[in-house]
Amino acid sequence: MLRVTIKKENTTETWELEGKLSGEWVPELDRLWRQRTPQSDTTTEVHLKAVSYIDPAGKQLLAEMRRQGAEIKGCGCMVRAFVEEIMGKKGSAEVNVQPKKILILILLTGFLLGGASILCAKHRPPAALAVRQQAVPAQQ
Repeated sequence: MLRVTIKKENTTETWELEGKLSGEWVPELDRLWRQRTPQSDTTTEVHLKAVSYIDPAGKQLLAEMRRQGAEIKGCGCMVRAFVEEIMGKKGSAEVNVQPKKILILILLTGFLLGGASILCAKHRPPAALAVRQQAVPAQQ
């Protein structure tokens, strides 16, 4: 389900989207977008603050709305990354760099923690030997 609320204040027209921009709702939003009467002195903002999912067709529609002059806004990790990509704030190559850096940090942390646990294990007496030494005095 997709809810579209259109608010007009002074020189700004705000489209608030809520729900999922996918499936049958993409053509419906496209129909609404094409039926509007754009005015040269009015800016259009599309707010995605309550959108939980955007499928590829929805992304294409938002990109087309952007090309036609709409400013796309959103919050939340996935929506914000998509909005930055659509609005041209980040290049596609730069968008992919951040997850790679995080993956490298996770791998390095794993290697360091794994190496530290191996070093600690070498300095610790074997557990079976410690148990046998405790058991021997009890038998005497």
